Amino acid sequence: MIESTITGLILGFVQGLTEFLPVSSSGHLILARDIFNLGVSNGLFFDVMLHLATGLAVVVYFRNDLKQMIFRPKENQTLWLAIILGTIPAMVFGLFFNENLRDPYIVALALIGGSILFFVAEKFATQDRMLTYGKGAGVGLFQALALIPGVSRSGATISGGLLLGMKRDESAKFSFLLGLPVIFGASLLEGLRSIDVFMSGELSTGLVVGVITSFVTGMVAVHYLLKFLKNNSLKIFAWYRIALALLILLYLV
Repeated sequence: MIESTITGLILGFVQGLTEFLPVSSSGHLILARDIFNLGVSNGLFFDVMLHLATGLAVVVYFRNDLKQMIFRPKENQTLWLAIILGTIPAMVFGLFFNENLRDPYIVALALIGGSILFFVAEKFATQDRMLTYGKGAGVGLFQALALIPGVSRSGATISGGLLLGMKRDESAKFSFLLGLPVIFGASLLEGLRSIDVFMSGELSTGLVVGVITSFVTGMVAVHYLLKFLKNNSLKIFAWYRIALALLILLYLV
């Protein structure tokens, strides 16, 4: 039980911190298990539940925005359609997702590839355009890239928003809202596939601890990332990702 609790604390903290920071939460979860030798059965299910916790953190943090969307849909029509159109690519490509991609070597290469995307986005960012339906769909294509562990969903979508001319902090906010359908959809699908896990009570202690830790850490992370991105670029995260990728490759040799 103690081992399960520690595992939940570590993985929950890693997920909550890295879901919103553009460094790849799925990649860090894979690496954390490998480096600390954290044995978790039904690993994909565990990860999805941690993602669900951070999704709930987004709902709580942006509750006022979500209330506006629900109770004033006409005034938020652009945002609604942008999210709907932006969700489609991830849903389509998600059908072909291969769990074999959850490998440290692939994570390392994806960390480097995502970093290059960050540098390109910052170089060509104009930050002078508002969100439109088309931009929502465009950002959605970048979100689909995050199916590869190591790319980073938030990093890919924020970069996509920058390349499409959106402001950095507004791109981040849209990134978080855009992730909700994917996070909750994946959680529902995996939950149905793993209903036996719920019924048997397996992973109950570690899972509960991980979910709570992920939620609390996620709330803190999203708050400070939004403040950071108002006056700072993604480059610091890109350099971190490159350094981490090189360390991973050295570790695997």
